[in-house]
Amino acid sequence: MGRVLLIDDEEKLRTLMARIIGLEGFVITQAESIKTAQQKLAQEDFDVIICDVKLPDGNGVELVREIREKQPGSEVILLTAYGNILDSVQAIKNGAFDYIVKGDDNNKIIPLLHRAMDKVQLVKRLHRLEQQVGHKYSFEQITGTSKNILEAIELGKKVAQTDTAVLLLGETGTGKEVFAQAIHHAGKRSSKPFVALNCSTFSRDLLESELFGHAAGAFTGAVKDKKGFFEEAHTGTLFLDEIGEMATDLQARLLRVLESGEMIRLGTTQPINVDVRVIAATNRNLEEEIAQGRFRSDLFYRLSAFQITLPPLRERAPDIRLLAEHFAGTFALKMNKKISALHPDYITALEQNPWKGNIRELKNVIERSVILSDGDTLDKESLPYEILHARPDGASISAFSMAGAEKLHIQKVLNYTRGNKAEAARLLEIGVATLYRKIDEYKIS
Repeated sequence: MGRVLLIDDEEKLRTLMARIIGLEGFVITQAESIKTAQQKLAQEDFDVIICDVKLPDGNGVELVREIREKQPGSEVILLTAYGNILDSVQAIKNGAFDYIVKGDDNNKIIPLLHRAMDKVQLVKRLHRLEQQVGHKYSFEQITGTSKNILEAIELGKKVAQTDTAVLLLGETGTGKEVFAQAIHHAGKRSSKPFVALNCSTFSRDLLESELFGHAAGAFTGAVKDKKGFFEEAHTGTLFLDEIGEMATDLQARLLRVLESGEMIRLGTTQPINVDVRVIAATNRNLEEEIAQGRFRSDLFYRLSAFQITLPPLRERAPDIRLLAEHFAGTFALKMNKKISALHPDYITALEQNPWKGNIRELKNVIERSVILSDGDTLDKESLPYEILHARPDGASISAFSMAGAEKLHIQKVLNYTRGNKAEAARLLEIGVATLYRKIDEYKIS
């Protein structure tokens, strides 16, 4: 239900309009002067303000600017007894939604009020969505309490307030894009575009077109002009993932854009100004790549003005449980399942795994567990074989070896018999003593 402030010094007209507007389902507050209106505006927020131009203590056209400053989410409709082009132009400049003449435009007031209210509600919804997106990608959503991730977050928060280029380092799957989004949404460009491009997924020529765009006819198949990612990210942030995979000649073009703020589409000679904050990421050692001639040192120094290294999951042991619980809750919600707990043995198995794929691998494993789970607790029976039998040093018996195949088969039979070793030995056609020896040998739990 929308809230409307009606400002008019003509009591009979104001009362009549208030009744008509109230019948439309709006909550009405009345004011007979600018002073009274200012008091009402200080006490509560209104969606739409309908204001007469000529008031005893001032001009409604000038009041528009004050209202827009104090309540920027509101819309103002001005009413006047005498149409005046200069007043109407100034009213719109001051931020009025519309300007109508009393009497001549009476039939327009209610439809106009509904349009103004629709605009206010749309802006509110967009604002809520922006807040939700900002919260989703905020640093607060990065799960972890280990010292090394907290140090990385602190660095990210500090650099977020600047336009400095950032280089994120770390193994594949450590969450570099999530971290880049957090930096973007914590900074002054948060309401502007965040555009992500993985440099390893494109060929050299296609990557050039994706970055800088092209004009129609620039190459075979270019049938129309196309904006590049730099233009799409204008005034916002461009995240270049796997920057170490970029060809050296493209690195030179990228460096020019970073230094000059100008880029040229393929097939043209006209420079285009772009204002873009660049965050790059790589799992490569760029200093080694420079030594091998595969990465430009000048681009490295330009991108690495501020470096943040994201730790691998194996160095964040205290966070494994937190991340597992977070992902379990997320996937349970998506799959309409009720997962209320993770069994201690399940957590132990997760903590013993080396997680070569880092957070991405953990996320996939938890998703699999939620899919397989029939109860409200995730237990280790839902974990993949490789994690169940991972060794503390990160090694495990190969599933392709004879020992690995035998171990896997014994485990499956034990699962089938729900741990009944005598029945498992019968199905395996071996003695119970042999089964116990193999359980001990393969460390089957």
